[in-house]
Amino acid sequence: MLTSLFKDQKLLEEIDKYCRHKQLDKDQVMMSPGDDVVFVPIVVRGAVRVMRQNEQGQEVFLYHIYPGETCAMALNCCQAGRKSMIKAVAEDETEIIQVPVKLIDEWSKYPEWRAFINTTYGSRFTELLNVIDLIAFSNMDKQLLHYLNERSRALNTKALYITHQEIADELHTHREAISRLLRTMEEKNLVKLGRHTIELL
Repeated sequence: MLTSLFKDQKLLEEIDKYCRHKQLDKDQVMMSPGDDVVFVPIVVRGAVRVMRQNEQGQEVFLYHIYPGETCAMALNCCQAGRKSMIKAVAEDETEIIQVPVKLIDEWSKYPEWRAFINTTYGSRFTELLNVIDLIAFSNMDKQLLHYLNERSRALNTKALYITHQEIADELHTHREAISRLLRTMEEKNLVKLGRHTIELL
């Protein structure tokens, strides 16, 4: 996978020498708010769900990190010397490469690495603007449909095994509101509801 990202042999050798591969189980927390950021992840297989979490534990879904991508929030925190500001959870069984923080700037001598970092910031900025637009300007039904589509894409399945309460927690709303919206979406043949399952149609 890395050879499709980078062609510079010296950069690939340094990644192989200094970076560590790690396997994450489904729903395993990779990073929590307040953690020291000691590495930046590059996803090799699977997907990581990134959320903003406040001190009360309330969460807002931000974006997913897919194979060949890294986390702009982690990059920002490590370069600014801040602790983690996000919660990152493995969506399914996931493999990541852990890039030590001290190498993020050091590898800027490689044009491919600089381009990778700049592309990450650009794409994540666009995604965050989309999230802000959904929260600020859209009804909850659009936020819910966006959330379900993103989870479906990350898991590569139309059937999501998830409770209404879990969705409510990550969209920072009430379970009753989510249940009501899902029933309306079922009436419109957008989803099919089961016990702890939501199938996107």
